[in-house]
Order: sequence, then structure tokens, then C-alpha cells
Amino acid sequence: MTETAVLGGGCFWCVEAAFKKLTEVKDVTSGYAGGHSENPSYREVCTGETGHAEVVKIEYDESEISYEDVLELFFRIHDPTTKDRQGPDKGTQYRSIILYKDENQAQKAERFIREKQGEYTDKILTEVEPLG
Repeated sequence: MTETAVLGGGCFWCVEAAFKKLTEVKDVTSGYAGGHSENPSYREVCTGETGHAEVVKIEYDESEISYEDVLELFFRIHDPTTKDRQGPDKGTQYRSIILYKDENQAQKAERFIREKQGEYTDKILTEVEPLG
């Protein structure tokens, strides 16, 4: 069965490239989510006024890889302890965010972050919000 995860961790091209390497991942689409304006342009998102983050929608085979395993890779490829930046990219659009589609994903994401916190010196700042 195909499942979806929507994640933002800096430049979406970098996140997309990492997930495209997995055979369990069927499709990865880059875009913007988590904001309050409809269909913003790249230029609008870069102002920081739309509230959007650069994200990827990951479609994967749930019988081959779990949501938690998807989150594990996500945390390996970006720094969840930095606010509004990844490497040289700065701005709210580069924040670490997990956008959940239902309460089950929300609970798994929150539990994952709680369990991961012990591996980091700094506080994990990854936002967990509903996908709008």
C-alpha cells in the first residue's frame, strides 16, 4: 500500500535527492506547504511572509519501509536543531517541519522526536503541524 509523508528540511532539492535513492520510495515531489497563502511563487515564499516551507511529498510502499524509517532518513540528511536554516540557506522556508496527514502520523512524529532528542545536544526544533 502506498503511503505519503510531507517533510521540510532545508532546500527541497537536497531532501528530494536523498529520498529518490531509496527503492521503497515510489515518487518524490518538491513544493511549498505549511503556509497561509494559496499557490505562492518562489519569490513570495522567499520573502518569509507566506509562512510556507520548502517541502517534499514522499510516496512510499508501506510494506517495504515504515513511516519511522522515512523519518530516520529525514533526520540523517538535515539538522533538526537549527531554526529557519540549513547550511547556508536561511529563512523560514528552510525550517525543519513534518506535516502530518492524520492523527496517527502526528503521534508517530511526536514520539519519534521525543525518542531522538537524546541523540542531540541541542533541542530538536522540528515543527509538527497538520498538512493543510
